[in-house]
Amino acid sequence: MQEPIIQDEFIRQVNQHRGILHKVCRLYCPNRQDQQDLFQEIIIQLWRSFPSFRAESKFSTWLYRIALNTAISDLRKQNRRLNPLPAESLPTQLQDIQYSGEKEEQLKQLYTAIEQLTEIEKAVTMLYLEDKPYQEMEEILGISQNNLRVKMARVKDKLRKLTKEAAHGIG
Repeated sequence: MQEPIIQDEFIRQVNQHRGILHKVCRLYCPNRQDQQDLFQEIIIQLWRSFPSFRAESKFSTWLYRIALNTAISDLRKQNRRLNPLPAESLPTQLQDIQYSGEKEEQLKQLYTAIEQLTEIEKAVTMLYLEDKPYQEMEEILGISQNNLRVKMARVKDKLRKLTKEAAHGIG
């Protein structure tokens, strides 16, 4: 069992950065139930890895890396499996985020377009929307900055096309 001080720090850090987790879940899962399942899986992976976090990078960078790797791995498996870690052993004081109706609708439209991207394009897009510098994106994704810039330019073009088609009822 983790020491209470470690658990308190984990809860504080995750609550501070919970928006990242919700964005990753929404980006990689089409429905609320799958988003909740992925959120729980990411929390489990973060909790397991937290004792080895060495603060060589920012906590948010470390969190992104684990969240994205978990989401991509989960997608590739396609079959949800039960995790042997009992839910009652996880911290329970994690908070949820609520949005206004208009903002929720805008986010829904954005996520609908993003859903059509590849796994890596989704990750690059999310980090870009979070205003992450290319250096940090390189650290999180393990892709060179030059390659990231090329991918981002292509993704922007692809999203422009997808949103234009959606606005005109094409597709």
